[in-house]
Amino acid sequence: MARYARIIVDISQEKLDKTFEYRVPERLEEALAVGMQVYVPFGSRRIRGYVVELADEAEYEEEKLKDVLSIVKDSVSIESQLIALAGWMRKNYGGTMNHALKTVLPVREKKRQRERRRVGLAVGAAEAKEYLADCVRRHAVARERLLSALLREGELDWEVITGKLNVSGPVIRALEEQGIVRIKREIQYRDPIGARGQRAFVRTLNEEQQRAVDAVLADDAAGRRATYLLWGVTGSGKTEVYMELIAHVIAQGRQAIVLIPEIALTYQTMMRFYDRFGARVSILNSRMSAGERYDQFVRAKNGEIDIMIGPRSALFTPFLHLGLIIVDEEHETSYKSENVPRYHARETAIERARMAGASVVLGSATPSVDSFYRVERGEYRLLRLEKRAKEAPLPVCEVVDLREELRQGNRSILSRALTERMEDRLAKGQQTMLFLNRRGVAGFVSCRACGHVIKCPHCDVSLSQHGDGRGWLVCHYCGYREAPPAVCPSCGSRYISGFRAGTEKIESVVRQRFPQARVLRMDLDTTRSRESYERILSGFANREADILIGTQMIVKGHDFPYVTLVGVLAADLSLHISDYRAAERTFQLLTQAAGRAGRGELLGEVVIQTYDPGHYSIVAAQAQDYERFYRQEIAYRKLMSYPPVWNMLVLLCASRHQERLEEGAARIADHLAGWLAQKSVEGVSLVGPADAAVARVKDVYRKVIYVKAREYGTLVDIKDAAERYIRDERTCRELTIQFDFNPTGGF
Repeated sequence: MARYARIIVDISQEKLDKTFEYRVPERLEEALAVGMQVYVPFGSRRIRGYVVELADEAEYEEEKLKDVLSIVKDSVSIESQLIALAGWMRKNYGGTMNHALKTVLPVREKKRQRERRRVGLAVGAAEAKEYLADCVRRHAVARERLLSALLREGELDWEVITGKLNVSGPVIRALEEQGIVRIKREIQYRDPIGARGQRAFVRTLNEEQQRAVDAVLADDAAGRRATYLLWGVTGSGKTEVYMELIAHVIAQGRQAIVLIPEIALTYQTMMRFYDRFGARVSILNSRMSAGERYDQFVRAKNGEIDIMIGPRSALFTPFLHLGLIIVDEEHETSYKSENVPRYHARETAIERARMAGASVVLGSATPSVDSFYRVERGEYRLLRLEKRAKEAPLPVCEVVDLREELRQGNRSILSRALTERMEDRLAKGQQTMLFLNRRGVAGFVSCRACGHVIKCPHCDVSLSQHGDGRGWLVCHYCGYREAPPAVCPSCGSRYISGFRAGTEKIESVVRQRFPQARVLRMDLDTTRSRESYERILSGFANREADILIGTQMIVKGHDFPYVTLVGVLAADLSLHISDYRAAERTFQLLTQAAGRAGRGELLGEVVIQTYDPGHYSIVAAQAQDYERFYRQEIAYRKLMSYPPVWNMLVLLCASRHQERLEEGAARIADHLAGWLAQKSVEGVSLVGPADAAVARVKDVYRKVIYVKAREYGTLVDIKDAAERYIRDERTCRELTIQFDFNPTGGF
């Protein structure tokens, strides 16, 4: 058992990296765990601390260490739970405990709170008048003005006294010390929502929605806490199910966290929850000030709110009585952290719920292959919503072959079919959304004449073109490379290259083709300010524009009843990136985009433009048939031993010195191969080191090592072995090493 404990005694300031080491006495070895509160000697005092790590070896001289005194009994602390969660994240995703602590305790630097101060009399009117008369005799004019005003008004704001009455702060405080006045201090929280009217809420659940709610509530009543996958077609009313479950949780005195994938969803989602639950709802997002974020965590910890809505950081809201975590659009890759530890919010939510005795609901119209695979294995329970909430039909979807458009002489970004339908919508006063599938553009090379994509002969993923002068095509899974072809190897066409159109170019084309149209563009450039999301979305919802052009942020959960046409431009861009999840991403994006059409009373249409109309992800998206897509995709994953059937670990090694990087990465790979042989671990595939997708960033060279194994726990053991070797091996000390489990992007 562990013999040493690293303990932190201050988690309110920037001191998370300041730990103190103590011996664990034999009587506590079995009981002590990460996250527990303990009493320890600290100088001449006996104070409380939190156990953040347990170790078998001491970092300091043992004779200088003191013993942990005892475990704090009957102490329920949200910090203890979050620290224990940090320990789980550190174990399962790598990085240091300090990295994990700064993730789960994000409000670590206390910001100055806003206070409203009011000054009133602390004595009766008679005594105040006597003191006032004394001030007049002594010509204490400032005190005279203040007392006269207080006798007349009763109470005054500090700002009124110091401003309009011109009485200084020291004068007020002197009167407080004498017991003549009393200063009332009231904390004023920064409100990220602002003053908004709460509209009337009418509860309306259809039969399918009620069935889903009843299934979760029945388990809850029986004391079963589970993970549910709520799979509903676009527009099926998943949010209504969420709110009904939350209402039940709140009625029991518990709290709920609602995770959403994009900041663009926050406003619309928040207003729907606000209308039902009022001021007990709060939000988090990355564009809030540090003070606003701090206040929301304080409100949550003090029990002043019941629901927190936000992206993955909202998962660490300090709710002590957490009853439900909802992960909306659970398939979204933004739930995977790009910083150390590279945790996935879906898996981490399930672990936090386990610790808190809560349930988890994962919602999506296009569930991740990982989640559906776990449904098949019995790990998650499936809930289905097969119809749109208002019985509206799904949109009619047409696939346009861009190869045929090229043969017909049309080299425009807009196909003839899409152009005709846009003219029709403008004539009818209806709205159109144009979605540019720009996600994951990694320089793949394809032929515009026949649709052929240059792929790795070993890994069945597209080769990525590197901007290294010669433009080599490289596979990021096995390191294979080849020179870019001058003509298409399939049809001999010269129209073979990458795709480089952006939203600005499309906006220009649309304005030239439809000068009478009112056009809005929504992308990273037009949404840099805090209010820009709300302004663009509200403007489009209020029919101040006819056409909305954007990237994936416009196809996530928005509900515009007058949108009857959605055009998907260049569906291939996400289909042929160097990533084994490319087909899954493409199906999800196309299905989500199609789901924006026809959500009101009018029938919707979708036009998908592609060079590869026969690909199974596009065929399934056209039919809005998830099960058809899943069957083909999971067969591919099984064949290639990709997640979720197998699991993958990527070691990202970086250094400013190319030679040291190559030597260190090679030593790590050799050590792991030897460790696997020594431990007789079978069924593990190790590849690399190879260049990362971007081999050098800001003069930092990057290498990757891939490890695949059927069991996730095997990869955790390999990660631990790598960490021990990296800590002790001299050639690795100048390397930066990161671990990424089951990565969600290309490399």
